[in-house]
Amino acid sequence: MKSKFSLLFLILLLLTWACNNSTESQSGKEVAAADAANEEKPKKRPVSVENGKFFEKEGRKYLYGGEREDQHFDITGYTLKDEQFHYGIGREKFPALLEPNFISVEIADSIFSDEDRFLLLKIGEDARAYSIKDLEHHEVVNDMVNGKPVMAAYCILADLGAIYDRTLGDKVFTFALSGYTYYDEEVWDGLDGFVMWDRETESLWWPLIGKAVSGAMQGTDMKVLDEQLWSQTTWGIIKEKNPQAMVLEPGQDFERPATWAKYEDIQPISSEGKGIAPRWGENADEESDD
Repeated sequence: MKSKFSLLFLILLLLTWACNNSTESQSGKEVAAADAANEEKPKKRPVSVENGKFFEKEGRKYLYGGEREDQHFDITGYTLKDEQFHYGIGREKFPALLEPNFISVEIADSIFSDEDRFLLLKIGEDARAYSIKDLEHHEVVNDMVNGKPVMAAYCILADLGAIYDRTLGDKVFTFALSGYTYYDEEVWDGLDGFVMWDRETESLWWPLIGKAVSGAMQGTDMKVLDEQLWSQTTWGIIKEKNPQAMVLEPGQDFERPATWAKYEDIQPISSEGKGIAPRWGENADEESDD
């Protein structure tokens, strides 16, 4: 009799263990599935309008630009939509270089790997190489190459990397980052892209459409530099084919200027060339695999 009860108890114990183990296994699968779903779900970017970045004053519309009152952008009559702006960290947070320093290929070769991506610019005998890793930090580098004002720019969110001509009409512009990104489902696959500003007019520019979208320059096209003068390439190709190139020195920063000379009574400038940059790989060095 005792052996029957013992056998029955053992069977009930095994059934209970199996049920609990199955439940725990199923719960584990559910947790894992939930974790995977959370990882796949894109992080929501801070929506500027929800964070009070837009405001009006004395009949004008402004976009927050920094802690100082004179840093806000006058966007009265601008062409974009408030709800499609993200972030708003301030217009001087990114060190958009004004007077960049460079190092030799020999020194740079101890820093970069052959597969690292670069923008390479050659004007006459002057060759400059801008690492994408460093452009992720600066996003904009204002430069003067063989007497020509240019800008190397890279947006990590849109993977947009290009060299621009900073001379529009008879004026030279100096660019920086506004602290905002903007998206449009019908532009650049709906990706976010950086919004720039120029120091001379404080107009906002959106490179994904290649135009100024606010301020005195609103409607003016940006100007991608002649694509025969620059390429999207890699370090391995640069050091092999352009050993004389000067390479943007990593880790640079600078004291932001408190003031800047402004252009007065300036009007939008007619289009002078291509405003929208090529996608990455569309202006690649002929030997590059990217």
